[in-house]
Amino acid sequence: MATTKQLLLLRHAKSSWDDPDLIDFDRPLSGRGLKAAPLVGRELVRQGWLPDLALVSPTLRSRDTWRLVSAELPAQTPAKFVQALYEASAADILAKVRQANAATSSLLVLGHNPGLEEFARRLAGAGSDAAALERLEEKFPTAALARFVFDGNWARLALGDARLTHCVRPKDLS
Repeated sequence: MATTKQLLLLRHAKSSWDDPDLIDFDRPLSGRGLKAAPLVGRELVRQGWLPDLALVSPTLRSRDTWRLVSAELPAQTPAKFVQALYEASAADILAKVRQANAATSSLLVLGHNPGLEEFARRLAGAGSDAAALERLEEKFPTAALARFVFDGNWARLALGDARLTHCVRPKDLS
């Protein structure tokens, strides 16, 4: 029997470019990112969109985003730091989502553009919210969150199979 699944796609919060000697992987969050990430965590709680599991890119800015988001959640959410999410294509992200345990009903993926935005756009299918689609098409900035639902199993998820219900940007929350 198919069950409704929730997929939350979160782009890391704004990173700092202050230190030109740092490699991309090691860039920390900027002041703006440090403010935006907790707002996203509070929005997850306010909406009741609590993940059972988070798949997080292991970059410093992604780990810090997750630390600040998850600190706002009412219970500790397990996180897996997945190297393949760094510089991932839409196909790479879909492959990781398909590997989720069938018992997971709500999955959060925290990663990077351009792959995350492309995946979100291509995942949105029939029944998606028009206003959310418009926001997603306009821009998927740092700390943006796209919420999808679909009926079925992670292993069978295909592009165009999910309904985009919300696209929330930090400026919507401040």
